[in-house]
Amino acid sequence: MKILKYLFLLLLLSLVALSIFIATQKGEFTVERSKVINSPKAAVFNYVNDYKNWADFGSWITEDPEMKMNYSKNTIGKGGSYTWEGKDGNGDMKTIFVKESDSIAQKMNYNGTPSEVFWSFKDTLGGTKVTWKTTGKMSFLFKIYTAFNGGVDKVIGNMYEKSLANLDKTLDYEINTYSIKVDGLVKKPETFYLHQTFTSKISNVIKNFRIVTPKIITFCEKNNLELAGKPFIIYHTYDLVNGLAKISICVPIKSQIYTSEGSDLLTGKLETFEAEKTTLTGDYSHITKALDKTRAYLNAKRLATDPTLSHIEIFTIGKTEIKNPSKWVTEIYYLMQPKAVPFKINAAAKKPAVSTTTAATAVPQTSTEVIVPKTTNEVVIPKAKTDAIVPKAKTQVLVPKPKKEVVVPKVKKPVTPLKEGEIPAEF
Repeated sequence: MKILKYLFLLLLLSLVALSIFIATQKGEFTVERSKVINSPKAAVFNYVNDYKNWADFGSWITEDPEMKMNYSKNTIGKGGSYTWEGKDGNGDMKTIFVKESDSIAQKMNYNGTPSEVFWSFKDTLGGTKVTWKTTGKMSFLFKIYTAFNGGVDKVIGNMYEKSLANLDKTLDYEINTYSIKVDGLVKKPETFYLHQTFTSKISNVIKNFRIVTPKIITFCEKNNLELAGKPFIIYHTYDLVNGLAKISICVPIKSQIYTSEGSDLLTGKLETFEAEKTTLTGDYSHITKALDKTRAYLNAKRLATDPTLSHIEIFTIGKTEIKNPSKWVTEIYYLMQPKAVPFKINAAAKKPAVSTTTAATAVPQTSTEVIVPKTTNEVVIPKAKTDAIVPKAKTQVLVPKPKKEVVVPKVKKPVTPLKEGEIPAEF
C-alpha cells in the first residue's frame, strides 16, 4: 500500500515538475520554411491568395481527412477568411494585407494560440521562391502539445514543409498543363452588355476583373437584369512597351438598358462581327503565349484586324465554375477589319425627288445625261444630243431655293442654265 502511495506521489511530483517546466518555457515562437515552386510567380501568388485552394495543398487535410472547412463569402485577398474544425482542434484565419504578386499577411488563431502568418514570393532560377513564416505566442495547452511532439519548430515546420511540397506538386500540374488552339474565323452575334472602362496595368487586369465583375453581376441581380453569357474584357488598347491597357470589363445582358447619368457602370453594344478565334485551355498565366500564337497566325494568313481595338477575351470556364486551373477556358477574339462596301450608281434609275430643305445635291456622272434632283421649283437639264461629259470634281452643284439656276461652288461667276442642244463647258 505504501508503495502505491509513493508511486502516486512520484507521478504527481513529475506532473507538477513537467507543468512548471512547460509553463516557464518561452511562449513566443517563430517558424519559417522556404521552397522553390516550379511555376510562375503570379500563378503561385494567385493560387495561395485564395483560401479555397488550401485544401488542395495543406498537409493538415491529409492527416485529418474529416476536417470541416467553412469558407466566408470572400476567400480572396484582403478581408478573405475561413475557419476549420478538426480532431486536433479548431481555428480561423483572415488575410489583413496583400501586395500583388509579392506578399501576403494573415492572422491565425488555433486553439487559443494567436499568430501572424507571412508569405513572400520571389522570382528565382527554376520558378518562384515561396517563404512561409509564422510568429506568435503559445497558449499553455499548445506548449504541452508541442512539448510532447518535439517542439513548436518541428510541429509547425514539418507541416509547412509537407504543404509546400504539395503546393509545388499541385501547381506543377495545374498551372503548367495547358493547350492553345487556333480555331479560325467565326461570327459572333449582337451582344448587349454592362461595363466599366478604365486604364489598367496589364499585370493587374485579372485582379481588376475579379473586383469589378462581381459588382456588375450584383447590380444586375438587384435590378432583375437577365444575364446573357459569360463575362468578358474588351481591350481597346494593349501597350506592351509601357505595360498598360485600356479595358472594358463587361457582363452580357439580354436587352439594352440605360443607366443613370454619372453612373460608373455604362451600357454598350457589340454589333455582329467576324473574328479570328483562339481557345486557351488552362491557367490564365499562359494568355501571352495564346496572343502571340494568334498574331502569328494572322500574319501568316495576311488577315487585317479591326484597328479600333486590340482584342476581346471571354472567360468561358473559370474559377467560379471549377477550381482546377488546368480546366479553365479563355476564348480570344481578334475582330476582322470591316469590308468596304462599294457605292454603285444605277444610271437607269428614275429621277429622285428631294425637298427644298436639302442643303446640297451632288451631280451624278453618267455617259448620257446630267440629272439635277427635283425640288418644288424643279430645274431639269434636258438631254443633250451628244454625250455630256462632267469632269470629276470635289465641288457640288447646289439648287438654291429662290432662283431657277444651278450654282457651282468655288466659281466666281454664276453658271447660266444650259439651253437645249448645248454641251456644258469644262471648269
